[in-house]
Amino acid sequence: MDIKTASSLHRLRLVSAPEAVSFLLLLVCSVLKRTTDFNAVPVMGAVHGVLFVLYVLFWLDAWNRTKWDVKTAALYFVLSVLPLGGFYAERKLKREAEAAVMASRARREGVVNA
Repeated sequence: MDIKTASSLHRLRLVSAPEAVSFLLLLVCSVLKRTTDFNAVPVMGAVHGVLFVLYVLFWLDAWNRTKWDVKTAALYFVLSVLPLGGFYAERKLKREAEAAVMASRARREGVVNA
């Protein structure tokens, strides 16, 4: 895995958890808006919107660089629209990056022909 691909996956990983948190906070704010006088939906909506756009841009970049198949790319996109999906995507991307690093080290050391 080259440095640009690793950076692309790292950026996607970094934005996935905050995007999931903002989605959950937006849901909480929506409930509070309807049950109390508290209305933070415009602010949380804007924050979540920015994070979601960043997630989609980083997702497209990662898809382009990693050459994921359509099924894997679709999985990461669907995870972005599920309330807890961003947390799962972050863990899955972390495991994928760690596996790529181990394979790269093994190739460099000549241990495995990976």
